[in-house]
Amino acid sequence: MRQVLLANPRGFCAGVDRAIDIVEQALKKHGAPIYIRHEVVHNRYVVEDLKSKGAIFVERLREVPEGSIVIFSAHGVAKTVWKKADDLNLTVYDATCPLVTKVHKEVIRKQNQNTQVVLIGHTGHPEVEGTLGQSIDGKEVLLVEDEKDIAKIDLKDGQKISYTTQTTLSVDDTQQIVTELKKHFPDIDSPKKDDICYATQNRQDAVKQIINQAEVLIVLGSKNSSNSNRLKEIAEKNHVDAYLIDHYSELKDEWLENKETIGVTAGASAPEILVQEVIEYLKSLGISKVTEVTGAKEDVYFPPPKELRN
Repeated sequence: MRQVLLANPRGFCAGVDRAIDIVEQALKKHGAPIYIRHEVVHNRYVVEDLKSKGAIFVERLREVPEGSIVIFSAHGVAKTVWKKADDLNLTVYDATCPLVTKVHKEVIRKQNQNTQVVLIGHTGHPEVEGTLGQSIDGKEVLLVEDEKDIAKIDLKDGQKISYTTQTTLSVDDTQQIVTELKKHFPDIDSPKKDDICYATQNRQDAVKQIINQAEVLIVLGSKNSSNSNRLKEIAEKNHVDAYLIDHYSELKDEWLENKETIGVTAGASAPEILVQEVIEYLKSLGISKVTEVTGAKEDVYFPPPKELRN
């Protein structure tokens, strides 16, 4: 009998829930339009839904009329963006995930201790840009994407060094880079806690659990979602075909042909409704058995800013 294995946990994390809640509460309080710098979370469905409610998404604050309401996305922003918002007399609600804010504070703390900070992450990702933008004047956070970048690090004599990470990277990939960093710099300081967020870790663990049986993995998430892409990559590295889609209509028959066990999951910025639409579509193909695989329990809650609490 053909079956579906449904990864658990999957979908929205506490940081995404909080970011979307901030936008919706701001719309209730102030009315439309509300401006949002960058996609509040990386999911096409969420962005289009918020647009329909009166949110306007921009990439630069110069696109926001002076004195308007603006929300910073869950990925965080550089210090210069905060200054620009102040110059434009904007009312700001900060939807930065608290776990990203934790990384920002760590960068500032280490730089105040005259430590060279290394950030493991992907060039151009908004979270990375925001973290790099926490640098204290005259100091630089060095971005490391792979082992090749480590050889370029040139420390002054006696200078301390520490590393931190983009929160949505693959645990396995990050560990490889950390191992290389420690080979080059045995005294490098590690974060007090793992900077890869709990939700990223849990969703990756859930995928590893189901791909032991699944012959194909369907990941609900947008192409620009880092954590969703990592889920797809985990399956592929374990020789399981995997596909990243925004909507069930993107499913192709050949992906599922002759596949007896189909795995389904969703990135941390993808809503559950998209998962259920995939399940209903698979049922329409005659797949009746759906098994929700037991995984880590999540009860994390990040409250919105006090100005927006009901």
